[in-house]
Amino acid sequence: MRKLIAAINMTVDGICDHTAGIPDEEIHQHYTELLGQGDLILYGRKTYKLMEFWRPFLETPSEVKSMNDFALAIDKIPKIVFSHTLKSVEWKSATVANRNLKEEVEVLKQQAGKDILVGSRSLIIQLMNLNLIDECQLCIYPVIAAKGLALFEDIKERTILKLIKTKTFKGGAVIHYYKPK
Repeated sequence: MRKLIAAINMTVDGICDHTAGIPDEEIHQHYTELLGQGDLILYGRKTYKLMEFWRPFLETPSEVKSMNDFALAIDKIPKIVFSHTLKSVEWKSATVANRNLKEEVEVLKQQAGKDILVGSRSLIIQLMNLNLIDECQLCIYPVIAAKGLALFEDIKERTILKLIKTKTFKGGAVIHYYKPK
């Protein structure tokens, strides 16, 4: 059975906002490696649209190697998008889910293969409420955003997490690896 890994960036005050963090080459390299450890990644519509930011790097690379490497990795990994409004997607490596989230994830977890990644706040909340996440990787930036969407604001039940390990980056960000108990 494959593991479902929720991996997301947040600020010290728990805010998930792609503009609040301070990603650097080391963090881009980390996520490039993580993408290589998975068979697919799950997104909600909003996060999928945000990730389309990386598509132009394939044709017009950046001067920063770590960004280009990440763009190649995110392009390569298959993506399943959960949306009530999107009927199709343009990214060749993406498809729109044809089952509800619970059914799709239960089927995917039973298949052979590498880990399944989730990189979307809305899906992480839903999957936590369904008790389907096997590991959380929370990259916490040394920033207090003071406003924005809190990662765990809609969790329905108290959830105890067991810290597995941490990884500290030179820029001050720390990834906490947790397993739900």
